[in-house]
Amino acid sequence: MEALIVYAHPEPKSFNAAMKERAVEVLISEGWAVTVSDLYAMGFKAQADGDDFSRRSDPDYLKYAAEQTHAATTADGFAPDIRAELEKLIRADLLILQFPVWWFGFPAILKGWVDRVFAAGVLYGGGVGMFSRGRFKGRRAFLSFTTGGTAATYGPTGLYGSADVVFWPIQNGILNFLGYSVLPYFQAEAPSKTDDAGRAEILTAWESRLLSLDTLEPLDFHDLEDFDQQAGWTFKPGVVGRTVAQSSGAKASE
Repeated sequence: MEALIVYAHPEPKSFNAAMKERAVEVLISEGWAVTVSDLYAMGFKAQADGDDFSRRSDPDYLKYAAEQTHAATTADGFAPDIRAELEKLIRADLLILQFPVWWFGFPAILKGWVDRVFAAGVLYGGGVGMFSRGRFKGRRAFLSFTTGGTAATYGPTGLYGSADVVFWPIQNGILNFLGYSVLPYFQAEAPSKTDDAGRAEILTAWESRLLSLDTLEPLDFHDLEDFDQQAGWTFKPGVVGRTVAQSSGAKASE
């Protein structure tokens, strides 16, 4: 079993770093082979641009997804850093994204990793399926993050709204899109506002989460079979919405 931890924090002494290190220790003790992509330490390039390809199909106009698809069919078509990350990702049975929540999402360097590494023609498109038919069907992934706000502020009655809604674009639009079984996220609640004992408790809870991976139920997303492609990928007759984005009693017409 192979795990890939993609870690995005600029401070090596951060609580995110402590979580990453604890994850490596626990997973190795459970028999996993663990690889860490420490994006800041690697100096990973966040911006997607024409330098990401060794040979462009159109050197005069950059259409990024089209160039990804072209690179996927070209020997050494991607820049070396992208090729290296793709190799890690394709080997991994488990993907953990470890990051601080900045402005209700990823740090830019992690979003750049997704933009550049989750390549069209390799991981989706060009005959590669999506969602419940995605390339990584049968593999697992989840988010592990620290927040400045408390868990209550990310609740359905909290100031920020439910975390399931806040992180829907990532959990559904990135991980589920590629076919992963998305496990529930782990939120390290406001570690910067917590004392040493509180931070130790968070790490203990994190360790317990990692030890329970095999018993966790993945998030419930609609199967691709629930949608009618000819009707613009909307619900087939009789299907009732049950996710945070497709709920509120939403039902296809009979």
